[in-house]
Amino acid sequence: MPHERDPVTPTVALTIAGSDAGGGAGIQADLKAMTAHGVFGTAVVTAATAQNTRGVEDVHAVPADHVVSQYDAVIEDFDVGAVKTGMLATAEIVETAAGLLARCSAPVVVDPVMVAATGDRLLSPAAEDAYEEVIERAALVTPNADEAAVLVDEPIETPADAEAAGRELVARGAGAALVKGGHLDEDGEAVVDTLVIGEVNEGGAKQTGGDRSDDQTVVRFENPRVATDATHGSGCALSSAIAARLARGGPLREAVAAAVEDMGPAIRRGYDVGDGPGAVNPTTFDGDR
Repeated sequence: MPHERDPVTPTVALTIAGSDAGGGAGIQADLKAMTAHGVFGTAVVTAATAQNTRGVEDVHAVPADHVVSQYDAVIEDFDVGAVKTGMLATAEIVETAAGLLARCSAPVVVDPVMVAATGDRLLSPAAEDAYEEVIERAALVTPNADEAAVLVDEPIETPADAEAAGRELVARGAGAALVKGGHLDEDGEAVVDTLVIGEVNEGGAKQTGGDRSDDQTVVRFENPRVATDATHGSGCALSSAIAARLARGGPLREAVAAAVEDMGPAIRRGYDVGDGPGAVNPTTFDGDR
């Protein structure tokens, strides 16, 4: 006798990002992180990358009109609870993404993929400038220190610098900014991430606690540093975890705190695959917390 279908109806999130042929970062990491949170992940591919654990060998950007077609196909059929952006590849795609997000009512988490692990800039100056409009649409922007330095055109060397950069990004229109501290004091025993929240979050709820000035709240998260270079995909997984929690209706500050805390196990229990340093393991995220 055949079984009756017993479907589940999960919350839906969308990632707009590049594809990683090696599976450790990009859309592949995004979807793993969303699944770990019980969220159904949909995807708009902005670029196909030929990469593995050792590095990127080639990048092929998707035509901007096909990015729009993918986005429309998802939005027309799914009730998307949150969106995250990752690698946007070219100035035209950055501008296209800004236009798409302008008509998006769901909260948007922007991971501004701008600087490679080697320190090389990944985008043209025109594409970097175009990010201003994307940031204006963000409920949260999650740059690492190198990316924050590009966005605000100031060096980021200390948690105080990270706070100043976060405040500037909020002043430019982001609802909040999480400046990740993994690249700061890399010989230190702790990682300090700095969250700056504007007066209201994406749902309009007032934020409370932390150090408040000029209608901004500053929260610092300090966690033990994991002694490894195997952090491929960490930014993708973190931003996707936050987006998944926002899609489920969680408050922004709590979504960030939980995702940041979960990054430790994701790095410690990372994937030892390939000949490179390895990748983080988004399936370790505690989606039930």
